[in-house]
Formats: sequence, structure tokens, C-alpha cells
Amino acid sequence: MIEYIKGELTELTPAMAVVECHGVGYGINVSLNTYSAIQSKKEVKLYIVESIREDAYNLYGFATKQERELFLLLITVSGIGGNTARMILSALSPSELCNVISSGNDKLLKTVKGIGLKTAQRIIVDLKDKIGTTGIEASDILVSPATHAHSEVYEEAIAALTMLGFAQVPSQKVVSAILKEEPEAAVEKVIKLALKRL
Repeated sequence: MIEYIKGELTELTPAMAVVECHGVGYGINVSLNTYSAIQSKKEVKLYIVESIREDAYNLYGFATKQERELFLLLITVSGIGGNTARMILSALSPSELCNVISSGNDKLLKTVKGIGLKTAQRIIVDLKDKIGTTGIEASDILVSPATHAHSEVYEEAIAALTMLGFAQVPSQKVVSAILKEEPEAAVEKVIKLALKRL
């Protein structure tokens, strides 16, 4: 089994990296997250998942172990193959994906090309309890306003808290947590609850 391939990056497209290691060029399928991470590097180390079928031998490569871990979890879901898992990891960063799964946001997952509502729901049901094993803590994940259904409340609460002198990152974590517990809360309520926790 190949754990990782380390060598010179000789070719790179958003979907494929060619890494030369001891005279052999390995064609490795990559996600957009990994593509962005290795884009400017000459030497790379990619963590590998081998996909061996009768008609194909594919290598999937990831810049981090966490992303590889998520890929391995995704392909355990019925109906999700290597390319679909790679598509999901191209549309969402590992932390965004963990957040989407832990908060049950099937609508956002459904926006990924090739993922229907049923598949999105299956991913959430199957992986909700497993994403804790990836080492990506859901509590460390910031919900960016773009991925948040209540972006106005979110942005207003963060703006108010930063004006009150609280640091942005802790404020974002607290507001995300509050909106997860009380999605319908008004801005004033979110700010009041956040003040108690910060």
C-alpha cells in the first residue's frame, strides 16, 4: 500500500498532479483544495489513496492527512465513488465539509455537482458520528457567512462584538455555535448570548 508520494511536481492541472519520484512519474488525481495547496511548490508530498478496480488503477492524492481521512469516509457512503468524493472536497474545504455534516446542512451539500438531496442526506446520516475521528474539530470550524443560512444575523452579530472589543475569531466561533443551537434567534439575542460566553 502506498502511504504517500514525495517528489518533484512536474505537471499540475486543477484535477491532476504528476509527481516524479525516482524516475517514475505518478499521475495523481487531486481535489481543488490540494491543487491550491501545492500550486506554487516544486517538491510535494501527497498522501495517497489507491483505487484498484478491474478496469482502472487510480491514485488520489491529498495535501493533508485530514483531507485524505475525509475522502476515505466519503467513499464508505453508498453511491459515492472516488470522483464524487473528490468533487465534494473540491467544492468544500475539509473544515467546511465537517461543519456541513455536523450541522446537517444538506442544502449546501446538494449544491455540489452530482449530489442530489437523497445522497446529501445519506452523507450526513452516515458520517455525522464519524467526522470526529478526522482530527478536524467541529468547534474549531468557522462558519463563513457564505455558508450560513443566517448570514445577515451572523455578520451583524460579529460586527457588533468586534466593535465591543472582542476578537473576531472567538466571536465567530461563539456566534456560529449559538446559531447552530438557535437558528431563528434575532441579532439582539445572539449578541446577548455571545456576551455571556465570551
